[in-house]
Amino acid sequence: MLRRLYDWILALSARPSAPYALAGVSFAESSFFPIPPDAMLVPMCLAQPKRAFFYATVCTIASVLGGLLGYAIGALLYESVGKWLIELYGYGQQAETFRAAYAEWGHWVILVKGVTPIPYKLVTITAGFAEYNLFWFVVLSLITRGVRFYLVAGLLYWLGPPAKDFIEKRLELVFTAFMILFVLGIVAAIYVGR
Repeated sequence: MLRRLYDWILALSARPSAPYALAGVSFAESSFFPIPPDAMLVPMCLAQPKRAFFYATVCTIASVLGGLLGYAIGALLYESVGKWLIELYGYGQQAETFRAAYAEWGHWVILVKGVTPIPYKLVTITAGFAEYNLFWFVVLSLITRGVRFYLVAGLLYWLGPPAKDFIEKRLELVFTAFMILFVLGIVAAIYVGR
């Protein structure tokens, strides 16, 4: 099943609609969707290395736009949707602590957590909830998400065929490592504020 999904994403990357699908996943992940865009970005960069930086740009812009939706959820709908999403990730009891952290360390919270495996939607929703400055939220999100996606794209671009061979030969191992990082990100999000 994993191999079929990987092959499907590689085939999808050759279609004209591929950047739209990547943008959709990147947008949704920043506000509510649990799967990070790397699940599409990596195979798409491997399939078409010459478009790796274009894909990173799509991910960055869509992620920041999705972050604005997450910010709006936190600012306008925290008591209903925002609180539910935060609690879904096990971070509900630390919301006030996180709000205080934004007041003191807001810039660093966005910059550091935007490149880690900690789900970015936690950053976006709590930034809105904490009434963090919207201008700085957008600027810092562009920086941190850009660094993350361009780093992935750059590594895959420069490593090229050897990276593709490694991933294809060890797809289950790579997927398992990716899932472990994702779960560790959620666990870190739960325990960082304690």
